[in-house]
Amino acid sequence: MAESGRQRVVIVGAGFAGFNAARTLARLVRDRAEIVVINSTDYFLYLPLMPQVGGGLLEPRHLCVSLARRLRMVRFVLGTVQHVDPRQRVVSWASPDGGGGECHYDRLILTAGSVNKLLPIPGVAEYAHGFRTIAEATYLRDHVTRQLELAEAATDPAERAARCTFVVVGAGYTGTEITAQGQLLTSRLRRRMPGLAGQPIRWLLLDTAPRLLPDLDPRLSKTAERVLRRRGVEIRTGQSVTTAMTDVVQLSTGEKVSTRSLIWCVGVRADPLVDGLDLETNRGRLVVSEFMAVPGAADVYACGDCAAVPDLTRPGQICGMTAQHAERQGKHVARNVAASLGIGTASPYKHHDLGFLVDLGRTAAAVNPLNIPLSGPVAGALTRGYHLESMSGNRLRVLTDWTLNALTPPEATSLGLISAESVPLDVTKPRG
Repeated sequence: MAESGRQRVVIVGAGFAGFNAARTLARLVRDRAEIVVINSTDYFLYLPLMPQVGGGLLEPRHLCVSLARRLRMVRFVLGTVQHVDPRQRVVSWASPDGGGGECHYDRLILTAGSVNKLLPIPGVAEYAHGFRTIAEATYLRDHVTRQLELAEAATDPAERAARCTFVVVGAGYTGTEITAQGQLLTSRLRRRMPGLAGQPIRWLLLDTAPRLLPDLDPRLSKTAERVLRRRGVEIRTGQSVTTAMTDVVQLSTGEKVSTRSLIWCVGVRADPLVDGLDLETNRGRLVVSEFMAVPGAADVYACGDCAAVPDLTRPGQICGMTAQHAERQGKHVARNVAASLGIGTASPYKHHDLGFLVDLGRTAAAVNPLNIPLSGPVAGALTRGYHLESMSGNRLRVLTDWTLNALTPPEATSLGLISAESVPLDVTKPRG
């Protein structure tokens, strides 16, 4: 218990689930409980617009909302949680400067989120680039820009072609949107590089599924495929990468593609913290009840990507690892924790799908609000309006970026501030 005599609620992680849990809980309990948020960064990141950072349209900091500013009734700790002891009710963390600390909790909410999902494919961990953090998005923008700059200066046609070839593995939300924004970025760059006149720039989008966006309505899939194919993207369904090397990848068809850019978007897995908790998991995610309580761990709750929250709208299934679920689960778990403190009544999490949207760049998008499929400029306007409404801050800055981009071409330069070694695909085995 906190020194003040109040109950202490510790929240691990400040992604969509943790951030919304903290905001909602602070509003509900006010000064009746101490709320502690432990996160490895001092900001909440609005992930859905990250492809626009990778595409050079948005400034990275405009997607980052200060936790200290937005969570004023919460005690914030900058650190990465290393260990949770449910028996002793203690959370331990490491701070960025090599130090660390620990604290006791009366209630614990685990919202550790997710990391890039790896497959046992030779070379992928060493040569592929992920897309889960703002550093990875910034690195990818620089990397793509740098490849075209180097291609323009190359005298070897084979090297030039390899540097102008980009392979994206995974045609879900992230992979599809990154391909769309990346292709537009390289098209803008090529127009400013006379040395690349007539040089084909290839974007390949691969997935083992039979179509793009396999988890969404087939109509959205067809819209996305039509837009990308019209821009020259090579869509390879039923295919993947079997080997990756420095300058070539081999596909499951046996074909070898020369490239210096392998972008990995096959999905996510629960944060490695889950592996060390000695608690039951389902597909690598913590098993929880429909109230998001963790069985066998008193006063411990979990939600978001790290938790297998039952989907009551689909009996026997668990909720998907999406920002939409994480945000709503965070708000809901806050109400359930507040109920455990004597404020309100707990209830099971049940979410009805309100639709999905896929941003395809410029004015193109594929959306189905309330299951009404839309595409074209109307869908694009709805997509941007939704993002502005959903953001927790920096709306004016993002809107300003979009407005300036409509009036003048965005600047595309390679800052070179982030190295490949600082953004390893496998976070459990950092490079360097």
